[in-house]
Amino acid sequence: MSILKIKPQNSVKFDLVSLGEIMLRLDPGDGRVRTARNFNAWEGGGEYNVARGLKKCFGLNTAAVTAFADNDVGHLVEDLMMQGGVDTSYVKWIPYDGIGRNVRNGLNFTEKGFGIRAALGVPDRGNTAASQLKKGDIDWDKIFSKDGARWFHTGGIYAALSETTADVIEEAMKSAKKNGTIISYDLNYRPSLWETIGGKKKAQEVNRRLAQYVDVMIGNEEDFTASLGFEVEGASEDFSNLDVSSYQKMIKNAIDKFPNFKVAATTLRNAKTATVNDWGAMIWAGGAFYEALIKENLEIYDRVGGGDSFASGLIYGFLEGCDPLKAVNYGAAHGALAMTTPGDTSMVTKAEVERAMRGGSARVIR
Repeated sequence: MSILKIKPQNSVKFDLVSLGEIMLRLDPGDGRVRTARNFNAWEGGGEYNVARGLKKCFGLNTAAVTAFADNDVGHLVEDLMMQGGVDTSYVKWIPYDGIGRNVRNGLNFTEKGFGIRAALGVPDRGNTAASQLKKGDIDWDKIFSKDGARWFHTGGIYAALSETTADVIEEAMKSAKKNGTIISYDLNYRPSLWETIGGKKKAQEVNRRLAQYVDVMIGNEEDFTASLGFEVEGASEDFSNLDVSSYQKMIKNAIDKFPNFKVAATTLRNAKTATVNDWGAMIWAGGAFYEALIKENLEIYDRVGGGDSFASGLIYGFLEGCDPLKAVNYGAAHGALAMTTPGDTSMVTKAEVERAMRGGSARVIR
């Protein structure tokens, strides 16, 4: 029997719909934000990155639910979404007041890091259109009942943006659940988003409330401990000393607390430097653990979005009817490759992902 009861592709409009804020990422390239004179512009957001990866790399039909202030910055992000192939028909446009006093679009200044210098993100996202969405603003029954989606993805970043966003997520989850749509949630704990609204205590309160609706829970070791409150015995402050058995205990604690989880997934990362990491992934599914092969000393160009690309690869595997081991290997390979290119999202092909899954070398492909 299948672990996840996924709707047939021909019965719905979209393979996946995501909910979250999509920001304009301003990237100083190999330089630093504080001394930059030029920036590359990308679009990005934890929940959106999953939808884009599934479309651009794996060729599935995806859409994103979000909101923008109706100005040229908002339409720039919309244009970037269109280039990524993600459907924009569920974008809600909010009238712009000319100064951003009432509503604005989010910016994210992000530098890659190198060696002992860690990657740095400086978000500028207060009072944004997406953060001001509230219950009743989105017609979820149209999305999940009339149009239809096989999978719904959202996460803890969007839940932390305001007092209303968690309610929007819950409203969406209830509609998705009622219509037989699989729900995934990436905990994606960001201390800076929670610290002024109650810190870890608030994060756990919100994420535990939403976890009861989730079929596929995704997160790393910090996400599970900070967002859901599952402590890992003997863990160092940066979790660098954990072994596989520690991760298994952490996930098992989550499964015991939330038996509605059909799949629980975590990346396995040991950041030796900003540009050299050990990387892998593990999932619990159907009562057993499945682990992707660890890639030791993985060289990284831009680590931002690696976890989101893991999620999109994992989701692709399940949408295609793969067994759990193949699904987690899709996720781990896609996440690893996404970190070899700039920007929040993947620039690789499905063929490259499958080649990495087979252990293909880095010889020139001619």
